[in-house]
Amino acid sequence: MERVRILSLKRISKRQAAIIRQGQMEAAKVWMACRDMHLKARETNASWPGRKEYHEATAGGRYALHSQSVQQVFCAFDAAVEATGRNRRAGRKEIRYPYKDKRFFPLMWPAQAMGLEEKRIILPMGRDRSSLVLPRPAWLSRKSACKVVWNGLHNELHVTLDESTTDPNSQGITERCATVDFGQIHHAAVVTNNGNALVVSGRGMRTIKRLHSKHLGEIQKKRSRCKKGSRRWRKLGRARAERTLRHKRRICDLRHKGIRKVVDFCLYHGIQSIFAGNPDGARRGACGRRHNQRMSQWEYGKDLDYLMQKSEQARIACFTGDERGTSSRCPECGHRHKPNGRNWRCPKCGFQGHRDVVGGVNRHPLAFGQVVPFPTRITYLRPGLCEGGPPG
Repeated sequence: MERVRILSLKRISKRQAAIIRQGQMEAAKVWMACRDMHLKARETNASWPGRKEYHEATAGGRYALHSQSVQQVFCAFDAAVEATGRNRRAGRKEIRYPYKDKRFFPLMWPAQAMGLEEKRIILPMGRDRSSLVLPRPAWLSRKSACKVVWNGLHNELHVTLDESTTDPNSQGITERCATVDFGQIHHAAVVTNNGNALVVSGRGMRTIKRLHSKHLGEIQKKRSRCKKGSRRWRKLGRARAERTLRHKRRICDLRHKGIRKVVDFCLYHGIQSIFAGNPDGARRGACGRRHNQRMSQWEYGKDLDYLMQKSEQARIACFTGDERGTSSRCPECGHRHKPNGRNWRCPKCGFQGHRDVVGGVNRHPLAFGQVVPFPTRITYLRPGLCEGGPPG
């Protein structure tokens, strides 16, 4: 399993910052050269270039970068083209192939290009050019793939660490299993097949996102009255970047803590397999300006990634799939009904229950082929550290 560790480059020297800036501009030139090749092939109905053609077009020291850094850029471009093609074949025609001009692009190195000394990381910038020398953190024990990324205020070094784990459980129906329903008002609802359920609140994250949107609107309103490039215009831009970074850190912290609650709950109840529904279809329809903003800020993909990573560390099998229709069906009589509010009421049989827990119950036949009763015990938690006992 891969894990990314971040090393802040806020306090590097001006010389090292200049090396990074120049390298990022060269990497952007490589990206745009690949974009031009791909665009020309599309316009002339010729065969699309692949990694071999990109390599031939960018080789030979044409760019002031290390050869393997150039390869990482055109591999990233080729991956972007492939991902766009998959989305367009799936019906998402609004997604375009790469077309924008770039002034900067992240610098990337594979593991074999990194040099490690006792207290330094040496990242080569190509023949006859000064290497990028950075302080080596204590947690970096061997060579790893890395990239330099601009976060809005300063650069960061993202290091990919390979943490190999072995999972004794197999993907499939196991003795004890659980389903997870991700949402906005409630971050996650977990339902096990032994009569227990957990609901983790997501109202804190939604409040932070809404407050961040209001702050950005206030800053943009002030910035619109300034002359572009003026001192106040730049000062407001920096304030916007600082608020955005703080917002990202707070949301990331709550997301990690919320998913940790889910995994700890599953460990406590001996769960061996987790099914997490993919709510991608719920964000497609237009639901009004305000709700569309909330839906666009719903980062369920990160929730799925975090759950996969933490489940693998806990030796729990985790997989995902379609969840369509599971939140609108009564778990008792099967009657379909669009609920209002957080309490699910069936107009046919009179059943009542928590709306997100109903969705988790209906996912069990879809994922594991077994019907489970509505949980007799529901535990409500907020993201954060547990105090005074087990998670539920």
